[in-house]
Amino acid sequence: MDIEKVFHMNGGAGKTSYAQNSSLQKKASNMVKHITVEAIQQLYNEVTPKSLGIADLGCSSGSNSLSLIKDVVEAVEGGDSHKMFHPLPEFRVFLNDLPTNDFNSVFKSLPDFYRDLKKDRNERCPDIFIAGYPGSFYGRLFPNNCLHFIYSSYSLHWLSKVPPGLYDEHGKSINKGNVYISDSSPASVSRAYWNQFQDDFSLFLKSRSEELVTNGRMVLITLGRIDHEHVDRGNSFFWEILSRCLAISVSQGEIEKEKVDCYDVHFYAASRNEIEDEVRREGSFELERVEMFEIEKQVKGGESNGTAVAMTVRAIQESMLYNHFGDGINLDTLFNNYAKIVDQEMAKQEINPVTFLLVLKKL
Repeated sequence: MDIEKVFHMNGGAGKTSYAQNSSLQKKASNMVKHITVEAIQQLYNEVTPKSLGIADLGCSSGSNSLSLIKDVVEAVEGGDSHKMFHPLPEFRVFLNDLPTNDFNSVFKSLPDFYRDLKKDRNERCPDIFIAGYPGSFYGRLFPNNCLHFIYSSYSLHWLSKVPPGLYDEHGKSINKGNVYISDSSPASVSRAYWNQFQDDFSLFLKSRSEELVTNGRMVLITLGRIDHEHVDRGNSFFWEILSRCLAISVSQGEIEKEKVDCYDVHFYAASRNEIEDEVRREGSFELERVEMFEIEKQVKGGESNGTAVAMTVRAIQESMLYNHFGDGINLDTLFNNYAKIVDQEMAKQEINPVTFLLVLKKL
């Protein structure tokens, strides 16, 4: 499967769209906004460019995709360096995601975005130049030394591909019945995911180091896990629930067991030690800050926790499920089952997915 050609969040603004089902991601970015603002202001005080280059890697679509730009502008406007010594710079903003991303909805929202910025500033708006930059961030995207600040929220846990080590010499899955690492997975499954993460994250860091100026900053928000155990009641548990739901679809004759056996997600929840070790090994960045946090569930009126989680997972996984299983899979039934199982499990014990925030400085 060519991830770059297939994988994308659900576009548009409908009931199952990412725009309507990304409130948890927005809440997370708001929780650590003060850290993002601090990193931007430190960068600007040290570099003070007349033209500030910014990239949002994995921008997706919906209201979250433009919120970073406003945060950056306000951070620079509120910083001491701008107030005391330097005029406001122009802002060059590059919104990056895979080519299948719904960039159109982002561009359609730009007139309202500019209008709101002017309204808050008595009809005077800073010079902001926004462009879409389709492509995988596992490799070079931008020219040398053209960026000052890079942001990526809830994107880096997605690998560049399903780890090839999950398949034997005949192309058969060694992780049958599971879409991710589980208690029943052979030890080689964990190694395959870890090896792919090492390759991908190292390439990501190397590519960004060439695109950032010296002292440039990155703020990265990514899903992870607490310790060395890959299977926990956090991010991996949500994939276990998806495996259960696919097994139900098999039992009901909707999809074939063989198709489920070879469906694996290109996801990895790294531990703090794994992330820190890779940053040190690659050597281009100083890790200025690492924070671990959990997000309290937010649900709409009358909606269960399970439904909220199921809709979020569907907005993220629908493109991959349809590509693999075809029109025969009933996603409404699949995610109704998913919601019920989440509610049942949370009645027994909380499911606590972990998120990491990293602040990195280019050496």
